[in-house]
Amino acid sequence: MKAISIRQPWAWLIVRPDLVEEDDRAVAYATGELKDIENRSWPTRFRGRVLIHASKGMTKQEYEDAEDPLWASRGPTIELPPFGELQRGGIVGVATIDACVPSIERQSRWHIEGCFGFHLINVKPLPFIECKGALGFFDVPPDVAQKLREMHAAIATA
Repeated sequence: MKAISIRQPWAWLIVRPDLVEEDDRAVAYATGELKDIENRSWPTRFRGRVLIHASKGMTKQEYEDAEDPLWASRGPTIELPPFGELQRGGIVGVATIDACVPSIERQSRWHIEGCFGFHLINVKPLPFIECKGALGFFDVPPDVAQKLREMHAAIATA
């Protein structure tokens, strides 16, 4: 399965593991409290399910940039978990990329001018699975894929 590495706290803002109930997630998506765009300098033709990988690296400045009232001026403030509590270096969620939106067509408040926006839908947090990341889209190692299949099977039979 394909994955894409995203630096924290942006990966957290996409998967929002603090929103457990489907109704809460739907409201958050509708009000822009879920990051529905992953910004990249390059376009993609990829469409479909992708694992969200939280990169291992995160600087204090990146954390503070996300804490900045990026959304406060255009919507609700989202309280991030403390710096040291953000999971890094593994799979944290799954989403579907249904479009690659050019900057000129941006509509989401999460879409940065000058970037291509990978539009994310059907986002779900997953229990953390340690995994080395890579640039661009990458295939997860077989052992990680097996853990994901086992998790899915356990959920389906519960």
